[in-house]
Amino acid sequence: MSHPRPFAITLDPGSSLHNHTGTWRTQRPVYLNRLPPCNNACPAGENIQQWLYHAEEGHYEQAFHALIRDNPFPAIHGRVCYHPCEDACNRGQLDQPVSIHAVERFLGDEAIKQGWLPPAPAPASGKRVLIVGAGPSGLSAAYHLAMLGHKVVIYEAGPLPGGMMRFGIPKYRLPRDILDAEIGRLATLGVTIELNRPVADVAHDMAAGGFDACFLAIGAQLSKRTEIPCRDAGKMLDAVSFLRAVESGQEPVRLGRRVAIYGGGNTAMDAARTARRLGAEETLIIYRRDREHMAALEFEADEALQEGVVIRWLRTIKQMDDSSLTVEEMELDKDGWPQPTGRLEKLEADTLILALGQKPDSGFLAKVPGLQFDKEGVLKVDANLMTGYPGLFAGGDMVPGQRSVTIAVGHGKKAARHLDAYLRQTRYCPPPKPELASFGHLNTWYYSDAERSRQPVLDLLRRTSSFSEIHAGLSADTALFEARRCLSCGNCFECDNCYGVCPDNAVIKKGPGNRYEFNYDFCKGCGLCAQECPCGAIAMENEKI
Repeated sequence: MSHPRPFAITLDPGSSLHNHTGTWRTQRPVYLNRLPPCNNACPAGENIQQWLYHAEEGHYEQAFHALIRDNPFPAIHGRVCYHPCEDACNRGQLDQPVSIHAVERFLGDEAIKQGWLPPAPAPASGKRVLIVGAGPSGLSAAYHLAMLGHKVVIYEAGPLPGGMMRFGIPKYRLPRDILDAEIGRLATLGVTIELNRPVADVAHDMAAGGFDACFLAIGAQLSKRTEIPCRDAGKMLDAVSFLRAVESGQEPVRLGRRVAIYGGGNTAMDAARTARRLGAEETLIIYRRDREHMAALEFEADEALQEGVVIRWLRTIKQMDDSSLTVEEMELDKDGWPQPTGRLEKLEADTLILALGQKPDSGFLAKVPGLQFDKEGVLKVDANLMTGYPGLFAGGDMVPGQRSVTIAVGHGKKAARHLDAYLRQTRYCPPPKPELASFGHLNTWYYSDAERSRQPVLDLLRRTSSFSEIHAGLSADTALFEARRCLSCGNCFECDNCYGVCPDNAVIKKGPGNRYEFNYDFCKGCGLCAQECPCGAIAMENEKI
């Protein structure tokens, strides 16, 4: 069937309907791919929109495989990631953000249930890589390096892999069968994990093992301390050691009836909620700033308060006695920093848990020449994540920056790319990012209201009396509905709008999955296609003269 011949419309140049059509066309439509804000915000670099597209078609295994190209641990991240992607989601300006983490968790859980595995890795390169530390960064690097064809061996000082995912995140947030199942997939790629294998001299171990490169992925497992006068040092614990002891179950943790936690981060919230589950009748968080300035995520503090944890804002601890704390009330200055007031009060407490932050233990690197550290013991690296020692890379908590499981996994992937380039004597250059698909690019009148799906939550009594998982996952039907709430920001999803509104039959369908193209011999440049594209995947560009 032939297209009709184009025709010209002459309009008054002053008319609001003037669109520079016909032989006077000054602009033409172009299809493009803008960067979805969720993808842009993901620390692990996931192509969220792509796997959501497969999920909304009900192609869950295909969605899983698209997801693990960037992040091998979807069931873990669907539970513990703080989902900055949802904060960036354009749908949040329409009604509520897509529950990306819940769909990701569903895909991860379904993969475990169905036994889905990663695809076969690339052909063997003949190169060997040592990874020090089996935390999220090290495990992520191992996965990506193995997929690229390298032989990977992980040395882990502890008795089990997982790092702070196992020994820092309580079971009520991350069940251990889920953690073990996702780590277990690495064995199918030929990754070897040697447990109880501390490293004292990394340069020696690299040479002795015949490794061509090494990635340092040591977590921040040393607690920061502060000087608090205390008559009984046994009544003061650090949060990392406390959570590790609970996970290990090596000996009963005797806390007493009243427990105080000093700090305002996520670790402080986890320590307080764990103490409640261990039988503490009163659990009190003491924090020197107010809620607006706390380090913990909002939902972490909300859940702690729901479970009966009390938070005393604007307080700092001056002294600990047999069964009480002396605290000083603080006031925030104009810059939001706490200043002492001299006003003191007594608070009852049998045990004090310090949750003032963590730092990496980098002492084992003292013998390696060329390394540089900051005052916190954080290792300095270049833009390629390589240290001053050739072939020695570092990421995760070992390098400057924010600390979370997702950021660590992203560092692992990034390090694997640079390590791979180093081993192949090339250089990894990430592709440039396209223009961001902002909310203003969307035509939201095409989207109807669709309330965000809710994950079932365990009742409060069971939450505070056991380590059972708090949040349940989505069903297959609910996950499908939630995936379909995605607006496909900036990228064509073949809705046929441009094809239907074009008055000149200038839009050509290229078949399912292949989108469209414009026949510029027929296009008058009226711009209707761009105006009516729901996801902002068409732009009008100036004609070249």
